[in-house]
Amino acid sequence: MSQLELTREQALQEVEDSLRRLTELVRARMRAAAKDVDPCLSLFGLKMLQLLKGVGPLHPGAAAEMLMVDKSVISRQSRQLEELGLIEVQPDPQDGRARLLVLTPAAKERVTAVRTGIMLDPRVLGSWTVEELHEFAGYLTRLGRSGEPAAAAAGVSALAEVR
Repeated sequence: MSQLELTREQALQEVEDSLRRLTELVRARMRAAAKDVDPCLSLFGLKMLQLLKGVGPLHPGAAAEMLMVDKSVISRQSRQLEELGLIEVQPDPQDGRARLLVLTPAAKERVTAVRTGIMLDPRVLGSWTVEELHEFAGYLTRLGRSGEPAAAAAGVSALAEVR
């Protein structure tokens, strides 16, 4: 193996290690944020609340599609969120047979109040220039789009636009 190949291999390993550490940090902060909303709230529950806060009331099927999970996951999670007083399941005014998941005012306030990841922490990126932030965002976008089937990428893009 040439020095250039070894260096590239080492650099790729460094990127993977850094991404793993970043992912672990973000997950830990998201779990803490979920507990700040409600001690019984799961990480996925927080994701659902953030989605509803971003887009407003949703049919369970639409939430499942946007979060890329089975409808049964949304059904179970929505029951838990309803029991915690964080969402209401209401009839759709357009179609009384359909149901909408609606964030409660208290949940909206609590979700807004929590810091959900390192990117919201000014100590992390506060010293970066605007150009550095745009460059970093570009790298993350490229990385996020690589190797994904078009349908999955479209679902990720739809969710990303919500945030």
